[in-house]
Amino acid sequence: MIRLPRLLLAAVFGLAAAGSARAADADKLIPGDADTVAVINVKQALDSDIVKKYAIEQIKQVLDGQDVKQVLTELGLDPLKDIDQVVLAGMETGKADTKFLVIVHGKFDPEKMTKAAEGAAKKDPEKISVVKDGNTTLFKLTPNAGQAPVYAAIADGKTVVASNEKKLVTGALASGNAAVKKELGDLIKKADDKATVYAVSVIKGKLNDVMLPGGGALPIKLDALQKVLPALETVVVSVSVGADVTAEVTLGMKDEKAAGDMRDALDDLLKQLAPLAQLAGAADPRAKPLADILKGVKTSSKNKDVIVTGKVTGADIGKIINPKAGD
Repeated sequence: MIRLPRLLLAAVFGLAAAGSARAADADKLIPGDADTVAVINVKQALDSDIVKKYAIEQIKQVLDGQDVKQVLTELGLDPLKDIDQVVLAGMETGKADTKFLVIVHGKFDPEKMTKAAEGAAKKDPEKISVVKDGNTTLFKLTPNAGQAPVYAAIADGKTVVASNEKKLVTGALASGNAAVKKELGDLIKKADDKATVYAVSVIKGKLNDVMLPGGGALPIKLDALQKVLPALETVVVSVSVGADVTAEVTLGMKDEKAAGDMRDALDDLLKQLAPLAQLAGAADPRAKPLADILKGVKTSSKNKDVIVTGKVTGADIGKIINPKAGD
């Protein structure tokens, strides 16, 4: 399994971004030992111009599929109306896998959901089963033989939680999770609670052994980035989806010198990517907007932070999805 900070790191260097607004607050159900948190404001995303224009019909088609529609009807759930927010909290354990807790806020029918889960357990007990932990009822989901199970529970009519660790679910239901660590809490406050998606991660010391690809036929050099990577300690990403997509990435470095080195490494990376984007645009009409998108990416540094900002317009997204429409 890919560790969350490494997955987040991969996303960071591919994001274009813009400024933040009001500080976010930590969800009360996030475990105290979490080091990575991502929040998706689902309703805000579904209400955005871009999703309405380019994605909503495809989403509806998936939800209207016979099997999916039947399951959703049994659950009494309409994802387009009933889900408000999804929170993902991750904790590195020092092993190959990462513990996670998913918190879904919205409007749920506990009675219907419980009945549907119990019915599914009777039909396919190898995939889903009802388990007890004290007075708490959980549903154990095993996707395929040999895969780690996921435990889910209905907290109330507004919240559903799931995790690959049973104790994380029971802890959340009992409101026994400790407050998040100060460093993570401070990062969450840096995120924009009005953003469609925001993610934060404390990754100090976790990238020391990460090796970026290099050499061979790779057309870009990542030596400078590789050198400064171990000095990266925190990441904050805020993405807003409306008529355009904007985001802001803040990289917290070990010290001011490391921040300057990271800014220089990213500027060098952008310069190397520019001609590649032009070549991609010449080869594929869908890639034509990439050159302009890269030109809009800006980097700056202040004290120990490196800020990457940029923007992808709705018009560019339209050209990427349907290049003939712009002709």
